[in-house]
Amino acid sequence: MRAYVTNRVPLPLPSGHPFPMVKYDLLVDGVRAAGAAELCDPEPATPAELSLAHDPAYVERVRHGTLEALALRRIGFPWCPELYLRACDTVGATICATRAAVEEGVGVSLGGGLHHARRDAGAGYCVFNDIVVASRVAQQEGLVRRVLVVDTDMHQGDGTASITADDPSIFTFSIHSATAFPLRKEASSLDLALADRTGDEPYLAALAGGLARALEAARADLVVHVAGVDPYVGDQTSRLSLTRDGLRRRDRMVLEACRGLGLPVVVTMSGGYSRRPEEVAALHLQTVAVAAAFDGR
Repeated sequence: MRAYVTNRVPLPLPSGHPFPMVKYDLLVDGVRAAGAAELCDPEPATPAELSLAHDPAYVERVRHGTLEALALRRIGFPWCPELYLRACDTVGATICATRAAVEEGVGVSLGGGLHHARRDAGAGYCVFNDIVVASRVAQQEGLVRRVLVVDTDMHQGDGTASITADDPSIFTFSIHSATAFPLRKEASSLDLALADRTGDEPYLAALAGGLARALEAARADLVVHVAGVDPYVGDQTSRLSLTRDGLRRRDRMVLEACRGLGLPVVVTMSGGYSRRPEEVAALHLQTVAVAAAFDGR
């Protein structure tokens, strides 16, 4: 199984910044030490590829550092040249992982899942929406016709839903906390909003039902799993209270359902905000290990 790194361009952040960027370095180290996947460098996404999901004017503002102060606050990162380069690598990793999934059954982006980015704006630490860009690149290349996005991050995939609202070829399924960011939700093709402290068994039961509905309705050729680990009970933002085993069972459920239908799966890491970056990296590594077990359908 091929896994594409997203941390080739260090992103300098102010001291005390809440996003644990070091988790990506720790994850790559963990994948390498465990031999869980073949580590690959991506080709960065091009402006033309980014414009499959984003307003070209927005892409250029990110590229040249002309975003307004409010726009940067909504993204959550200060602008620097590395911001654009890192974002292009991240989207490129998901594009490459998508091609690998079509060829081999499973592909992994060791980052990505940037589901809050909209057509003309970023938000919630998401600059560009790699999910939609990669899906449309695959469609443009004739690799797939229809895509199902299964978003199991704790936060709703509002940006993905917004960009694809008028695109019947991309079906969006988001299972998330009803009370977490964003407060104003978008309408996915299918939304399951769960109560605080849901826990493993009710969560997995809801996921099983929603996944069956989504797979039937989407009639997809490809599945993108946005596998955020922020539902974990130890996460700073968690409201769903899943255990580590609950996350493992979640990831396995998605892959088993897709494998049963012969569908290739792209896995992205998305959110994870534990106060201990090594804990976040270990949870992401568990997701990679589950995906690796399904390599080579």
